[in-house]
Amino acid sequence: MRIAHTMIRVKDINKSLKFYTEVIGLKKTKEMELKTATLYFVGDEKGCCAIELTYNHELPEGGYSQGNYFGHLAFETDDLDKFTEKLKTFGMDYARQPFLIKESGPKIAFLEDPDGFCIEIIERKELL
Repeated sequence: MRIAHTMIRVKDINKSLKFYTEVIGLKKTKEMELKTATLYFVGDEKGCCAIELTYNHELPEGGYSQGNYFGHLAFETDDLDKFTEKLKTFGMDYARQPFLIKESGPKIAFLEDPDGFCIEIIERKELL
């Protein structure tokens, strides 16, 4: 058994595709048109993890509610400082600035996608 993908509903597919492909660096791998929605799949370079961005043709009255049950999506980077500079080129900033979990642990930061989903960016230190 392996994870196939994670699905999130998005309000503005153009903003979401730009965020996940240009800011995060995923690749659009597939698009599927359904009667009531269009599904856009974005994945990492290794092809192991995918996110299905579901754009419903009609939004529910009042939009979507994330509730308080969802935590975050997490992405790894080799260089958090380099990613931070990239983020600035998009006029974006972190909701929680980069910090170390513990002295020898990973460095992490949090930002939000266009729909307000929490995104964690992780830079893991290699143990010597």
